[in-house]
Amino acid sequence: MGADRDKLWLEVAGRPVIAHTWQRFNDIPEIREIIVVVRDGMQSHFTQLAEQYHFQKPYRLTVGGVERQDSVWNGLSALAPDTEIVAIQDGARPCTSAELIRATIAAARETGAAVAAQPVTDTLKESADGQVISRTVDRSKMWAVQTPQTFRVGLLRRAIATARERGLVLTDDTAACELIGQPVRLVGGKAANPKVTVPADLALVESLLRSAV
Repeated sequence: MGADRDKLWLEVAGRPVIAHTWQRFNDIPEIREIIVVVRDGMQSHFTQLAEQYHFQKPYRLTVGGVERQDSVWNGLSALAPDTEIVAIQDGARPCTSAELIRATIAAARETGAAVAAQPVTDTLKESADGQVISRTVDRSKMWAVQTPQTFRVGLLRRAIATARERGLVLTDDTAACELIGQPVRLVGGKAANPKVTVPADLALVESLLRSAV
């Protein structure tokens, strides 16, 4: 989006992106509480957001860390002590359906870990130098993972602790599960679940959010 634009606060379908994402989890009975991991200094903005849109679900704010796994660790530390299942969501993914959230929760209860994902449909090429194709990758076994990524809390704590002990920086939470040999269930969704990453994503998200009203 550019260094001067915080995508979470861009307006789409009449609200900031993060307000739509928060609303999705606020409205699901299976979600007991929401932990919002924020950049330090932004706490008041999120408190005002909750008041403006009348989010009724109990929530707490905690400050993020240097890496994604550090932010997730801080979020886990803020959970109620008796929490069994946690669903981790990108704030910039505002179209996630209640059906998909519930499906990942059910799969995590059964398997221990689950992730929203879609099979890759594009042809995949590998390039050693970023300029010339080295080979074609078999896409038949490839999946693009999304969020929510949902886990039994104790299991995820153990997985992230293992990554931290080894000095590893991971791009998502399922990678931490792979470190400890924990199977992660792939949960496909029927509805589109895009993440706002570049300006062109806003038009798609706007269309999806308005069609869901």
